[in-house]
Amino acid sequence: MLVFKFGGASVKDAAGVENLARIVTKYKDQPLLIVVSAMGKITNALEKLTKAYICQADDLGAIYADIKGYHHLVLKELFEPSHSIFNEIANTFVEIDWMIEDEPHDDHDFIYDQIVSIGELVSTRIVAAYLNQAGIKTQWLDVRGYIHTDNNYREGNIYWDKTQTSISQDIPALLDKGIIVTQGFLGGTSENFTTTLGREGSDYTASIFASCLQAESVTTWKDVPGLLNADPKFFGDTVKFAELSYTEAIEMTYYGASVIHPKTIKPLQNAKIPLLVKSFNNPDAEGTVIKETADTYFEKPVIILKQNQVLLSISAKDYSFISENHLSDIFKLFAQNHVKVNVMQTSALSFTVCFDLYPERFEKLLSKLDRDFKVKYNNDLTLITVRHYQQNALKELIQDKIVLLEQISRNTAQVVVK
Repeated sequence: MLVFKFGGASVKDAAGVENLARIVTKYKDQPLLIVVSAMGKITNALEKLTKAYICQADDLGAIYADIKGYHHLVLKELFEPSHSIFNEIANTFVEIDWMIEDEPHDDHDFIYDQIVSIGELVSTRIVAAYLNQAGIKTQWLDVRGYIHTDNNYREGNIYWDKTQTSISQDIPALLDKGIIVTQGFLGGTSENFTTTLGREGSDYTASIFASCLQAESVTTWKDVPGLLNADPKFFGDTVKFAELSYTEAIEMTYYGASVIHPKTIKPLQNAKIPLLVKSFNNPDAEGTVIKETADTYFEKPVIILKQNQVLLSISAKDYSFISENHLSDIFKLFAQNHVKVNVMQTSALSFTVCFDLYPERFEKLLSKLDRDFKVKYNNDLTLITVRHYQQNALKELIQDKIVLLEQISRNTAQVVVK
């Protein structure tokens, strides 16, 4: 059987849904499970709605109306007004209606997951309904009953044994009845609350299903021709990899390559399932295959940019050395506040770390660090990571920039710049 994943860019409008159907038609006679993200930039819009609800902002209603209006426009272009999908989508949005009628819950991460998850629930209902309308027998599946997690909201941890049992018991028989469409990015707790698996987590969802079902392959459909050595939005002379090893793909995603979610590769590597990265605009092109393979020749270095970074320097208030005990306390605070370190460096008197800025998490971390340490930081920075770097290329990348931290190993160079 095959697993497909379609991201938000591939289903951003009615034309995208129609294109998805054309791709799926070529595979409709094979067992196929399709994982779909929220449409377009709807996850961002739902994040904005969540923030407005927590802050009780005046524009809450307007933001929500825009989100519903966006989907209603897609529905009007795909379906006749009498189609049952209009009521299905209205009933799905009721889950948000119920939440925003009440005072905000103290756990903001919990609120986030209950609201933002609606994007995937709505998009998959639309896709499933359209495939059925196009004559492709399709079943809508609520992923929250199959991917089981703890209650670590915004980054749920998978209960693998329970997930494996649920998927392997039910899904093969369902696939005999037709194509399955389900949600990426989501999981469910034992209390029947929704969790999310981390931003861009739909790739991870696809790899979970593939691993549990021993799929032939996973294909993630993107707006790029395959896995490139750099983001084409920032670099004009990119090259595409025809083939890449699991190990190299894991390294690239760890350092921030956004084409694939960092957790995607490991389940596939364990099960020896290849991952194909292909263009939804040119579905017959070969794309990139990620599998167990020999070392890849790198014609050009791999360049990864992470923006909106913070560089934080921590030192003891009594000017003592930064010891292992200090580091233990610091890392505990980072873990408790769900702040992931992208680069770290120690000196005799300070510990310096670079990480993504999430304002609420950062403020909580600062308040706790301030109790025992002196803290200084710079924000609005960029982390440049270069795999298989060449010295001349690295110099060009940091030209005319202020370098705040530099770290170079045998294969990888990382530079934090302003």
